[in-house]
Amino acid sequence: MQRLILEKMLLWKESVNRKPLILTGIRQSGKTWALKEFGMKHYRNTAYFNFEENEEYRQFFQTTKDVARIMQNLIMASSQTIRPGETLIVFDEIQECNEALNTLKYFCENAPEYHVACAGSLLGIALSKPASFPVGKVDFMSLHPMSFTEFLIANGDENLANYMGAIDVIEPIPDAFYNQLYEKIKMYYITGGMPEAVRAWAELRDVSLVEQTLHNILNAFELDFSKYSLPKDHPKLSLVWKSIPSQLARENKKFLYQSVKGGARAREYEDALQWLVDAALVYKIFKISAPGLPLAAYDDISAYKLYLADVGLLRRLSSLAPTAFAEGNRLFTEFKGALSENYILQALSPQLDLLPRYWSVNNPRYEVDFIIQRENDILPVEVKSETNTESKSLRKYKESFPETKLRVRFSMQNLKLDGDLLNIPIFLADEADRIIGMALERYRA
Repeated sequence: MQRLILEKMLLWKESVNRKPLILTGIRQSGKTWALKEFGMKHYRNTAYFNFEENEEYRQFFQTTKDVARIMQNLIMASSQTIRPGETLIVFDEIQECNEALNTLKYFCENAPEYHVACAGSLLGIALSKPASFPVGKVDFMSLHPMSFTEFLIANGDENLANYMGAIDVIEPIPDAFYNQLYEKIKMYYITGGMPEAVRAWAELRDVSLVEQTLHNILNAFELDFSKYSLPKDHPKLSLVWKSIPSQLARENKKFLYQSVKGGARAREYEDALQWLVDAALVYKIFKISAPGLPLAAYDDISAYKLYLADVGLLRRLSSLAPTAFAEGNRLFTEFKGALSENYILQALSPQLDLLPRYWSVNNPRYEVDFIIQRENDILPVEVKSETNTESKSLRKYKESFPETKLRVRFSMQNLKLDGDLLNIPIFLADEADRIIGMALERYRA
């Protein structure tokens, strides 16, 4: 496995303004592995402390905030030397010890020479509580499920990953690369980016093991609902979670509480929905009224769509069998292209500073799947899974907002720039920000 986040973590290590690092992300996305791998590659040794496995570690932080005393206890507990700048100190499952989370402030202020990195399952739930962490005293980094690029590398197709990263001109992809990437992205829709599912395919080529792995992960999420949420919210969490595939199967993918349970109202389920957002299990994409700056200022908070954190999990939760892999482009078109929309959102989110939004109008109905803010440019993004790529909604958007510099369409057509319409093959979504940048440079020229 190769995770590209290790390069960002190296920049953190070398930063003169380094603070204790909090690594967030969906459960089982590989946070613990990434921290241990980073420590092995870039430090003399790693001092690893898991607050869930060893509850006694919590006592070190409950009686004092003195970093020197805490370090003395950690050194004795780990039976190894902890050297400033040479040892990576890892606090795992830190959400189990709020005192340790709060102590990061004192590592930042009084002992910045120590390199501290933290992670935890459902850490976002702990961080959603205002008193749980020291504001301004930590660095944040998010670990997403493995990207398609990382999937290619794990699958032994590093040449394809390198090719995608080397594209420096907007022109059609040669068939020798296009056809391979088309087949590989279909397999990625099957596995998704959860590391264990990717490993099951990359090492064993066992689709049944991929299915079982994803099934186990989904079951683990359900257990988390009961373990970490309030008892009154557990059944609501499960209902919202299981309703997402059917919500995305509609032509209008706006989230409706009535689709969760007959007669359901927002006030009954909004806490459960927010729990899923805080846990990084779902993306909540708001509708905007207009493409203004800043984009978030135009949110219509009463209208939004929900997508899963990983396309493979969405496919498994939807009970879409892997046999669709062999049926032409069916995998891309199932339940109105929801898999493709989910994948594009999953690929775009790490590349942007702000989550995408969407835009729609009624009578007649037009909807642009995503609106992205790239620096000071607001751009519409449409996802087309079927062979018909006519972009009526993009045309309507342009008519409504003629100042739009560039319209972006993801489809299975080849890479091309036709006037102000940029078509990006779905399998190049990881390179979208860079390719969009090239198109905008041509616009400015």
